[in-house]
Amino acid sequence: MRGPSGPRQILEIDLAKLFADVAAGSVKPAANYQRVCGTIPGSLEVDGNMGLDANDDFMYFRVQGPETASLSPGQTLLPGFGPRARQSTSGLRSMNLKTGEIKTIVNVGFQIGHVQTNPWVPGEIIFCWETTGKAPQRTWFVKSDGSGLRPLYPEAPYEWITHEAVIGKDEVVIAMLGHRSIASATPDSNWGIAGTQEHPTGVAIVNLRTREMRIVGQVPEWSGGKSDWHVAGSPDGRWASSDDFNYRVWLYDRHNGQISMLAGPQKAGTDHIHPTFNQEGTKIEIQSALISKDDKALNIAIVPVPKAFLNRSYSDKVPQ
Repeated sequence: MRGPSGPRQILEIDLAKLFADVAAGSVKPAANYQRVCGTIPGSLEVDGNMGLDANDDFMYFRVQGPETASLSPGQTLLPGFGPRARQSTSGLRSMNLKTGEIKTIVNVGFQIGHVQTNPWVPGEIIFCWETTGKAPQRTWFVKSDGSGLRPLYPEAPYEWITHEAVIGKDEVVIAMLGHRSIASATPDSNWGIAGTQEHPTGVAIVNLRTREMRIVGQVPEWSGGKSDWHVAGSPDGRWASSDDFNYRVWLYDRHNGQISMLAGPQKAGTDHIHPTFNQEGTKIEIQSALISKDDKALNIAIVPVPKAFLNRSYSDKVPQ
């Protein structure tokens, strides 16, 4: 995270106006398409890690620095964890996008990452304890008024949870990694005993209301992909998806449990595939180096869910 470097602004960009001018060949200076929603003071350390509320009226964003040292009730300064451990405090703030007013949501005793909102329910925020690897408690939930702060999925020391994503009004998908060998994951090793196949792993879905968790799929042992890595789910509750350590794309049918490989293996590129469903649950967006000349540069690619899969019928369905 960057240190203080002066005030930062949150901008609203009118893309419809911009694209119309692009089509007409009459693009104007940037100021013609931008509106300043508000200014974040230089005393707050920010880096663009933020999420837009479901009603598009508030932006929630991560901060660090001296103003986060006063922790919210029940929070304590936690020790750094992992080989790149560093102890720090951080917090969440909200900005009213109409007035620019900034309010404190919460301050915690660890480094916040992956700030995202529930696109279906206003005022719900999901975030993580970012260690760049395993965290003692990865996933967190809080409401925009600072209430309800709690672990989203309370994890055990042997579990390696990562890459949470809100996939429906009541559901968050998480990856339970099993990418390390049992022999290598000793208490004195980097990241400790977590992330092996000695315990359940796979694509798991947590219900925000009941707090129940279900594992809905797992990379097959024969695939050689080691483990599910980044995960996604369709809003209709029908599909889940993941990539693995061989850069394949997997599809999990939540109605009948069928597992299908849709794409891969692919070139590693400069980053992960990171699947995401479209709103209709018919296509999966990934970033891929498959057609890059240097095997590194990433392109946005679309992996369709096969029509034969979409046309399946079931005697029992996931209730909506």
